[in-house]
Amino acid sequence: MRLTKGKLSLIIILGILFLDQLLKIWVKTNFYLGECVHITDWFKLYFIENNGMAFGMEVGSKLFLTVFRIVAVAALIYYICRIKSKPYIKKGYVACWSLVAAGAAGNILDCLFYGVIFNNPIPPEVATFMPDGGGYAPLLYGRVVDMFYFPLFSFYWPDWVPFIGGDYFLFFQPIFNLADAAITVGMLSLILFYSKSLTTTHKSKVVDSSSNE
Repeated sequence: MRLTKGKLSLIIILGILFLDQLLKIWVKTNFYLGECVHITDWFKLYFIENNGMAFGMEVGSKLFLTVFRIVAVAALIYYICRIKSKPYIKKGYVACWSLVAAGAAGNILDCLFYGVIFNNPIPPEVATFMPDGGGYAPLLYGRVVDMFYFPLFSFYWPDWVPFIGGDYFLFFQPIFNLADAAITVGMLSLILFYSKSLTTTHKSKVVDSSSNE
């Protein structure tokens, strides 16, 4: 069976969504908020939640962020549907945008439903799925679940370094989830391998239009 660009995009989006939500629900119902499980010295599972965008960043109000995500994902999916049948569009280009769309959609699901379907117990209790007393927030106001923590290495800056001398430095500090990783991989791949694709797409459209006249 031939794997078309449309089928590839669908597999990527549904696959990322399934794995992302499976992992988040497992963490949410088995870890208490703030719990950290040591896997290796450079990899830990650290359960936190955030109201913001990828890697815990926060910009604007919670409602604005959720609505913005929904609009952005809808636009991405529309764009993918438009380009998937174009012969001059490469599968890798479609795959990259599918990763971005899947990651954004994964975090949207947290914001949409997690406040409704989970409670917010005091640690060390873990959250309950569909609690009798209801969730911790209304629809659209749920928090995003993060768990991947990679403190790869750390050191103290030498005292002679201006402004930061003697300070402790840890790389890599952000805690993120699979959806964040999908967005990052998709965007980096677009920048590294497909930065000229938008220009190419535009030129191809011009050529197509000219040939039809």
